[in-house]
Amino acid sequence: MRILMLNNEFPPLGGGTGTVNRALLQRFAHVADLEIDLFTAALGIRPEREQFSERIQIYKVPVNNRDLHHSSNRELLTYAAGVLPAALARHRAMPYDFCFAWSAVPAGGVALTLRSLTRLPYLVRVCGPDIPGFEERYGWLYPVLTPFIRAVWRRARLVVAKCDDEAAMIRRVDPSITPTLVPNGVDVAAFRVAAPRLHGPLRILCVARLIERKGQRHLIAALRRLRDAGVAATVELVGTGDAEQAYRAEAERLGVADLVTFAGYVPRERIAEHYASADVFVLPSYNEGMSVATLEAMAAGLPLVVTRTGGTAELVQEGENGLTFAWGDVETLTHHLMALASDRRALRRMGAASRRRAERMSWEAVAQRYLDIFERLASDAGCRKFYAAGAVSVLERFSERVTQRREGAEAG
Repeated sequence: MRILMLNNEFPPLGGGTGTVNRALLQRFAHVADLEIDLFTAALGIRPEREQFSERIQIYKVPVNNRDLHHSSNRELLTYAAGVLPAALARHRAMPYDFCFAWSAVPAGGVALTLRSLTRLPYLVRVCGPDIPGFEERYGWLYPVLTPFIRAVWRRARLVVAKCDDEAAMIRRVDPSITPTLVPNGVDVAAFRVAAPRLHGPLRILCVARLIERKGQRHLIAALRRLRDAGVAATVELVGTGDAEQAYRAEAERLGVADLVTFAGYVPRERIAEHYASADVFVLPSYNEGMSVATLEAMAAGLPLVVTRTGGTAELVQEGENGLTFAWGDVETLTHHLMALASDRRALRRMGAASRRRAERMSWEAVAQRYLDIFERLASDAGCRKFYAAGAVSVLERFSERVTQRREGAEAG
């Protein structure tokens, strides 16, 4: 089975969508009879090619990105314009069975065009901001893009969403669409659980792009209220974004700059260290699909304090592994943090519950969900049969090898 994947972001470019793409490719690399070509964006101004594994290749088209973690409209259009002829030529030379678009815009637009030109079927997995109404800063653009996004969804064989809230948003935009739900996963073995400290300032961690939608402004405001109440706490913000200078200025204005660490971009191989040094994870976001950072915090055994948004119902059980609040409700956010700062036993109990929930959300399970989808799409298209049962055994063997290596490392 040959699959064309389209994703304008892939680490180190982009955010959660690229991270999920890479995690799944790592699992698909161990599945026999599965060949994948991923077309993504290059960091520089020259095209690149990477052999990800024996049967997975990555083609990178130059878009001259100015920001590692956010693509401008120009960059998205440049990606689409560069990928379309390259993917079309590759398809004509070695035909694909179907296309996997990792967003409605711009990847879905390329997939839709390829379908019109070659009848290549495709599925589209929404990334969040490509759902009209998801992100406030795109409010002016959604009315223009909505008819196009509907067309991408309607011509797709499947539209994949990550949680019930995301699926509901899709149905509000187009009631004719019935999304297929496939959640995100997490590599639990990559994160260690550190015992919560019984004394000292409450160490609060937020891992997210520094943009208005992620709501770090409200966390900084809560930190000021904690200081006023005599509660010792610090905040570490991991990530970069166009709101960073505004957030630095806000911390200065509120007199808590000495309590806020702007850690900037942290490579994937070092991110676990930051979770391990925290006491609680906070994500005050306006909207999410299913936050990869929240899943990672769960794997690291951290209590969660997050907004009631997409994915929250699937990840947080109120009072068991986390606490929730409404977007912009600084008072409730502050109250939650004060309660955790004063009850370190609750931190330990809730953190352990987070870890248990994360252990049920492995990438191997998510990969198998996609393999089932691939099998269905290939069968519908009259392609050669792909046996998912064989893929299960390969994934299980891969998981066993990972476990054996980890146990061997711990024994050493």
